[in-house]
Amino acid sequence: MASCSSSSSGFVGAFLVLALSLLVGVNGHVSHTHLSKDDRTVILVARPFGFGPNGVIEVEVSDDKIFLPENAPAANKAKIGFFITTAEAEAQLEDDLSEGGCVLDNQNIDRLFTFQEMDAQRGMDGKFEYVNRISPDKGGEYSLFFANCQPGAVISASVRVALYNEGPNGVRDYLSVGEALLPTLYMVMFVLMAVAATLWGLVIFKERASSLKIHIMMFLLVVFKTLSLLSQAGRYHMIRTTGDPHDWRIAFYVFTAFRSLTLFTVVIMIATGWSFLKPFLAEKEKNVLMLVLPLQVIANIATVVLDENTPAAKGWFTWRDVFHLLDIICCCAVLFPIVWTIKHLREAAATDGKAARNVVKLTLFRQFYVMVVSYIYFTRIVVYLLRSTMPFEYIWVSDAARELATLTFFVLTGIKFRPSEENPYFALADDERAFPL
Repeated sequence: MASCSSSSSGFVGAFLVLALSLLVGVNGHVSHTHLSKDDRTVILVARPFGFGPNGVIEVEVSDDKIFLPENAPAANKAKIGFFITTAEAEAQLEDDLSEGGCVLDNQNIDRLFTFQEMDAQRGMDGKFEYVNRISPDKGGEYSLFFANCQPGAVISASVRVALYNEGPNGVRDYLSVGEALLPTLYMVMFVLMAVAATLWGLVIFKERASSLKIHIMMFLLVVFKTLSLLSQAGRYHMIRTTGDPHDWRIAFYVFTAFRSLTLFTVVIMIATGWSFLKPFLAEKEKNVLMLVLPLQVIANIATVVLDENTPAAKGWFTWRDVFHLLDIICCCAVLFPIVWTIKHLREAAATDGKAARNVVKLTLFRQFYVMVVSYIYFTRIVVYLLRSTMPFEYIWVSDAARELATLTFFVLTGIKFRPSEENPYFALADDERAFPL
């Protein structure tokens, strides 16, 4: 690491109100963190960032104060400071910390500066500004931490962090090395999803005699997904150039919220056979819908909290766990209506006089069940494993895999349940339109 140098930011309505009220932080790789009488010994200030040969870390600290118990001796400011470490070293660091000692003295970290060094290099306004350029042979993925090894001390401070890679011409790129391709990736996926939305719209128009309400909802889902991809592309482009997504963040939150709510609603509606098998929902199906939609609202709020705050915020990891838990609950809940419908069709095939027709529908629902389970497994588990195991330069691969899986799921679902008089699933007799499950 190069030596430092000093130099002189209803449910949908409820979600929107809460989301906009939470837009107080700065997303991207220029972040602001405020510590208020914080007693934690180690705080993750900035999430892992992939630095290239010309990576730069900028840290600005202001309004810093150390609070000690009454009659306690003066604080040893050399025991309070900032450091960076790699993911590999972080694992070893946890083992070392369990044995006691100060993390700033650990050999597995790169110490940036301490409060003692800050006092000697403050500006006239009381702020401390720090710049560290990553040596060409030290490029890699690093996390930025704050450490407080002073017993009994609580810390207040405002911290601004900017992480970026500098190009040959001095242009700053605020995206991590592994995220460099994300603006292009999301723009390509936007074009592909827009084509899918257009084709689906044409199918609905051409087969309007056979089109049902569920097909309109499926079209809205693809539209919301298309707009969320566009906002993602714009978001990452602005982060790359300025370190902040600006107004693209609001578009992303709004379209992603609508997309999430519509996705789970569509899957549940298809699973229950609403609109094309029956014009109503059974009580237990309504209960599933009323469980999933509020949970999705909370999950979207958790997404806003995670994006709009740094990991240094108290409760950040709790919100992260809440998001993952709610997502898993929603994914499991949508499987129940499919299982109920399969059970009903299996019983109907064995008892009524339309066995052949029910066998066709049963086969289709079994295929849909496999598609939903495969989609959930791939996007929630396989994508996570890809992101966790791939080298930091290829983090974008997990995003590409998730978006391609989503596009594939949408296309296959559209093919299976497309409006068409020749589709055996829609070739129903009048007395089949209102059977109860």
